Amino acid sequence: MEKIDFKKQLKSLYQASADGPVQLDVPALNFLMVDGEGDPNTSPSYAEAVEALFMAAYAVKFMIKNGPLAIDYAVMPLEGLWWADDPSVFATKDKARWKWTMMILQPPFVGRETVDNAVAEVARKKNPPGISRLRFESLEEGRCAQILHVGPFSAEGPTIEKLHRFIDANGEKTGKHHEIYLSDIRRAEPAKWRTIIRYSMR
Repeated sequence: MEKIDFKKQLKSLYQASADGPVQLDVPALNFLMVDGEGDPNTSPSYAEAVEALFMAAYAVKFMIKNGPLAIDYAVMPLEGLWWADDPSVFATKDKARWKWTMMILQPPFVGRETVDNAVAEVARKKNPPGISRLRFESLEEGRCAQILHVGPFSAEGPTIEKLHRFIDANGEKTGKHHEIYLSDIRRAEPAKWRTIIRYSMR
């Protein structure tokens, strides 16, 4: 059975350096997505979104593995797009007003029919509260800048400032704050959490 590591195939997108930002081009990619708003630390909606995403992502994985394609691959890490109607809420830590789209990348051979079947299976077997909010959509970020943050989310400020300065020196920031969570925060120490922070730019 063929096994694929998409983090290695998409190395420039899923590896970054903490030493400083880099520019890269991000093509159109397909994701499982769930939208919501509220404090990710306390909002039931956020926990339900993440649960639904991983349940659907694993259902898709096993449908591909056990189906005609017979391809095995690792489920990709959780990612998030973050924004707010009033950007000042990020400075004031008013997390209740944060908006987000949580998502998990899907391999190029995963189509809408497979996703629909996987979602239906999850709904039938477990029916997690967030599964009805899940969608399958393409995202094309184009020209971006990204950097790796090592440490807890609460300490991202200096890393984000460094990325903003880099973008301001090379163009203009567009789009939403994008984070890619490379660590399993349930197991790793916060000081060792690894998060890619990315912005589209022009």
